[in-house]
Amino acid sequence: MRAKSNLKELLDERKITIRQFSDMTGLPFETLRRLYNDTTKQYQRNTIGVICKTLNVGIGDLLILVDNDEE
Repeated sequence: MRAKSNLKELLDERKITIRQFSDMTGLPFETLRRLYNDTTKQYQRNTIGVICKTLNVGIGDLLILVDNDEE
């Protein structure tokens, strides 16, 4: 099992681009792009907090567990 970022689905359903979300949150575009594409290697607590607060979601909505075989 591994943690997977669900940011792409959350932004896509709200029709928000990564660039727009970067402007909304003040977080670096590259940080959000890595989360959006699920290529980040580690999750920063403050980044996760800002994303959850801005989207009004819980951590479990942003980070989900998947089997390594589901790649």
